[in-house]
Amino acid sequence: MSELKLTENKALGEKYYYTHHKSGLDIYIIPKNFTTSYALFSTKYGAIDNCFRLAGDKEFTRVPDGIAHFLEHKMFENEDGSDTFARFAKYGADANAFTGSAMTAYLFSCSDHFEENLEILLDYVTKPYYTPETVAKEQGIIGQEIRMGEDNPHRALYYNLMDALYKDNQIKLNVAGTADSIAKITDKLLYKCYEVFYNLSNMMLVVNTAENPETVLRVADKILPVQEPKEIIRSYNSEKPEVNKKRVVAEFEVAKPLFYIGVKDIKISADPLERAKKQATGDILTELLFGASSAFGIEMYESGLANGFAASFDHDRNSSVVYIQGESDDPEKVYEKVVSHTEEAKKNGFDRADFERIKRAEYASYIKSFDSTELAETFTYALHDGLDWLAYGDILAGVTYDDVMALLPELFDEKYYAMSIVKPISK
Repeated sequence: MSELKLTENKALGEKYYYTHHKSGLDIYIIPKNFTTSYALFSTKYGAIDNCFRLAGDKEFTRVPDGIAHFLEHKMFENEDGSDTFARFAKYGADANAFTGSAMTAYLFSCSDHFEENLEILLDYVTKPYYTPETVAKEQGIIGQEIRMGEDNPHRALYYNLMDALYKDNQIKLNVAGTADSIAKITDKLLYKCYEVFYNLSNMMLVVNTAENPETVLRVADKILPVQEPKEIIRSYNSEKPEVNKKRVVAEFEVAKPLFYIGVKDIKISADPLERAKKQATGDILTELLFGASSAFGIEMYESGLANGFAASFDHDRNSSVVYIQGESDDPEKVYEKVVSHTEEAKKNGFDRADFERIKRAEYASYIKSFDSTELAETFTYALHDGLDWLAYGDILAGVTYDDVMALLPELFDEKYYAMSIVKPISK
């Protein structure tokens, strides 16, 4: 049985066990006395990974957009015809899966029969089964899902913003693909992608549970095949700093115009700790500028100019964007106010007491994350970006007022703003 290495943050009173399993899989076990266990089995493979090769291959393989999401759907089918969800239901587990831009994950939560449910998770994800007939059937199902998505104003709002911000970066791709792209998917292509990206050296298992950590290793020993690691070389399109389009406007059946302002940032460090520092700094900065307790946020609410006004900062190894969204009769006026507000902040700075208050609130949210029954998911997202979640608190605590003021002009330059608007259908 593999040896477990303990990592502990005594100041937080939190810890986890890690092992590099003989199969090639990285396993993280977070001991928590929750009534619910949560397990997430993920691969570093998402919508952006549409062009790749293995070390030693001469040619890159380009696959249809949406294939990672398509493969996720197909993983729930078994050669013996059994229903994976029914297998989980037998042991009282709630199972699911999702595909994002850079990750696909399979998960379950349960209050009992943890060992049996973990066996099911590791079993079905490591046993692909595709046929031309089942692929054709799934093309119809996902095609319908795509068409339904095309009628969703909020989805259009987001993807139109990504198209406005990015010209070539695969981050703009719809995770589900298009009706045309998924029509090109075959069982052979699915097997090829599976063999490349579902190699256990490209995956990880993260679990938070009250069960003995040795239970996880025992199941891994029983289920997982030993695999030779594969070196994957991924080809991503280069991207210029400038936005692709300043405005994208679409019409849908909505009562009031919706807006999504994006601020594009392509200054992304190769160092995970630097990225984490920028994420922490950007979170504080975004709250200072646009948070519900900020003067600007209060003005938006009290003036009635924007309803549901909110802002966030997403920064990882693949993309970096400030998102500002809401509902307004005059999105352009909101846009003008956002620009003028950030310019004013560059000149005048922020109240240092506000900075300290928001920093404390961010740290409190970080501490609270360890009380979530879905802690394994938080850990997984951090690990996929090269970060140990136990270390993030120290990074956040180290952010200074000067760090925030230095990031402000770097991040907020009107040249890199774009806006997506969904407005009511013209009569």
